[in-house]
Amino acid sequence: MTETAVCVGTFTAVKTLWEVRIHKINEELQKEKEFRQRLLLVWEERAALAKLKEKVIHEDGRAILRIEEEEWKTLPSCLLKLIYLQEWQLHRTSLQKIPQFIGRFHNLVVLDLSRNSIESVPKEIGQLTNLQELLLSYNRIKSVPKEISNCVSLERLELAVNRSICDLPPQV
Repeated sequence: MTETAVCVGTFTAVKTLWEVRIHKINEELQKEKEFRQRLLLVWEERAALAKLKEKVIHEDGRAILRIEEEEWKTLPSCLLKLIYLQEWQLHRTSLQKIPQFIGRFHNLVVLDLSRNSIESVPKEIGQLTNLQELLLSYNRIKSVPKEISNCVSLERLELAVNRSICDLPPQV
């Protein structure tokens, strides 16, 4: 009986060793997979930034991001690398959402996002104190945040043909 116990003990030890090795290999494969995913995201972000930079023009001393009739349902966070922009003109891009990081574009004077699919305006819009024109016609906007009243330089606000909009905040 002693011999059987030795065999079982040896078998258990070998099995445990292999389980540990398999677990380590699986962990390493998972780490490699995560690394590849991060690397892919970095390359996609670089490609998106390069594409955005191609869309920047300089006109009348202003840096303008102009995109028309292209598919941009969301705007990538790499857009923050173009923080110097003074004007956004994004028409017919199927944009569904104004990014929350919009508030970091303190140099924006004109924000023209007309003819898209935007449903809401983030409260961060109120951080754009230099904004003079906010053009959001032909979207799907349902409400406008009260923070829009913080845009002290705002001279022009267009919300035409937003059929779901009920009312504006009293501050506006």
